Amino acid sequence: MTVDALRSRRVLVADAFVPATVVIRDGRIDAVAPYDGEVAGTVLDVPCVLPGVVDTHVHVNEPGRTEWEGFVTATLAAAAGGVTTIVDMPLNSVPPTTTLEGLRAKQEAASGELAVDVGFWGGAVPGNVADLEPLWDAGVFGFKCFLSPSGVDEFPHLSPPELRDALAEVERLGALMIVHAEDAAVLAAAPAPPSRAYQDFLLSRPDRAETEAIGLLLDGARETGARVHVLHLSSARALDQLAEARAEGLPVTVETCPHYLCFAAESIPDAAPAYKCCPPIRDRGNRDALWQGLVDGIVDVVVSDHSPATEAEKSRGDGDLQQAWGGVAGLQVGFTAVTHEARTRGIGLEQVSHWMSRGTADLVGLTRKGRIEAGADADLVVYDEAAELVVDARELAHRNPISAYDGQRYVGRVVDTLVRGRAGATGWGQQLRRTA
Repeated sequence: MTVDALRSRRVLVADAFVPATVVIRDGRIDAVAPYDGEVAGTVLDVPCVLPGVVDTHVHVNEPGRTEWEGFVTATLAAAAGGVTTIVDMPLNSVPPTTTLEGLRAKQEAASGELAVDVGFWGGAVPGNVADLEPLWDAGVFGFKCFLSPSGVDEFPHLSPPELRDALAEVERLGALMIVHAEDAAVLAAAPAPPSRAYQDFLLSRPDRAETEAIGLLLDGARETGARVHVLHLSSARALDQLAEARAEGLPVTVETCPHYLCFAAESIPDAAPAYKCCPPIRDRGNRDALWQGLVDGIVDVVVSDHSPATEAEKSRGDGDLQQAWGGVAGLQVGFTAVTHEARTRGIGLEQVSHWMSRGTADLVGLTRKGRIEAGADADLVVYDEAAELVVDARELAHRNPISAYDGQRYVGRVVDTLVRGRAGATGWGQQLRRTA
């Protein structure tokens, strides 16, 4: 679909809904014109127009584990869910994006495969400090590291001294370090017997693993001055220390994910690996506190952490949650799920869009994404706030029909998605690189 303008009584402009006509020319927003203005060409009247979602935490897994996902299926799922830009994580692919050669392999695999625009994170692992500058110069948006085992041998975690060395290099480059913050020693000491019980799995990933790791990260930021970002915050017990770090002036930002905001441990069945992720989904009180952290501005953005796997990987151990692969597949439905949950809490669609579009775009410096204004890319979502979505994992576009959202019923759904003025289709998406 190619159109010249979208007209709606509800167009999200600068965090407020206004009647307007969004005029598109050459893949950009040419103007945000009056609702009743005359516009040449094809004009669609639609219920609501939002900026495209910018999801900065997606595991595409290609090359090397394309049977888990892949650029075609991931980006088609993104477009179907209103996501117009993703930034791909550096692990689960083989090779990982920890060297310039690894990045080139990733870019080659993505060539001609994309339905939405895609950028790439680099990876920081033991022994690759010298590789960070070439990756940065090649346009990665920053560097990801783990403070505990990642789950794949080719992407080992950093020890505390290795973290400080990597942070010093990140600061020198003016880059961003994004961190899976669970403490390896705390996890090693936690009880982790074979078990199909979700509560046992929860005990194996205690809150303290997050709070200890975040403390270590904040100490590193304090010592080096590096800009740091806490990935997929699960434990609300870290909110106070993060708020104190902000008050101190440390350059730290924080994300959480739809599954932490929409599910609660009390409702997760045993032996259901679709819900397994690390760090884990915690209890209802924790969920409520994460929402409050967003409202208070301690948590900055919401991203999917889309981490799919095959049925064989998810079924490892026949329900033993210590053996099953950890990761929630939610790229296509995350925005709608969060919007629905936010509505039940009296939080408006405009705030959710800020957390998932403008906020994430600004996090990685994509100044033409995540906003509806003249000169921005025409990445637009047509959203129907009254329509119902019943999630059927078999109908989702990502490769494997496994999702914690299967069977969920939401009010609101994505109707159409435009990427630079056209419907997202394989081959239309572009590879992005950092420009500043």
